[in-house]
Amino acid sequence: MSDESSRHRTAAVIPAAGRGIRLGPGAPKALRALGGTPMLVHAVRAMAASRAVSLVVLVAPPEDTAAVRLLLDEHSLPTRTDYLVVPGGGTRQESVRLGVEALPDDITTVLVHDAARPLVPVDTVDAVVDAVRAGAPAVVPALPLTDTVKEVEPGERDQPEPVVATPERARLRAVQTPQGFDRETLVRAHLTVPLAGQGATDDAGLVERLGEPVVVVPGHEEAFKVTRPLDLLLAEAVLARRRANDGF
Repeated sequence: MSDESSRHRTAAVIPAAGRGIRLGPGAPKALRALGGTPMLVHAVRAMAASRAVSLVVLVAPPEDTAAVRLLLDEHSLPTRTDYLVVPGGGTRQESVRLGVEALPDDITTVLVHDAARPLVPVDTVDAVVDAVRAGAPAVVPALPLTDTVKEVEPGERDQPEPVVATPERARLRAVQTPQGFDRETLVRAHLTVPLAGQGATDDAGLVERLGEPVVVVPGHEEAFKVTRPLDLLLAEAVLARRRANDGF
């Protein structure tokens, strides 16, 4: 191990304590099968695929921590990476905080990754880690938008909504995960920004509210979020192609 690597240990925190109902009835979203393997396991493998990541912390529903540990034990994972399952909280923001609190003291870089983004390529993970290690306090992978976006005045469900603005598309990005952070900055963000309502769904947004800089690195089209049944079909197709081409 190089001196640089020994000074900068990286961990990934995957908050998976929610139920994720938008894929329909059945198992929680993170446990739905993708290519015969739960999406959560794919997400863990995606983080562990980076040689920079030495620890993956899974934040599970408190009543399911033992089952999630058993799930990880049942699937082959890279042996160079350590795995930890901790109980989560009532919101994503609280679960991320609990995951970060469980990290060893020598972790300096923290990735926060959505369990519902199971197919993020390792090059994207590495690009985020490299940008944090180069000095950015917060890093997000993102893609340019292909659709024009309208800002509207929200109205009643299924009713027409008036357009109030059309943002300049060239300045907009669709944000993905893993988001990467200098550990001290992420801890300070979670301690400073109050938990309100459902809490934050974007940890970089917490850092922005501190007034700290957040930078964007290129994301990847295969790092999409599996939220609806159509996304699951697309994820199955991507996984099948990888297995056929790369033996993934």
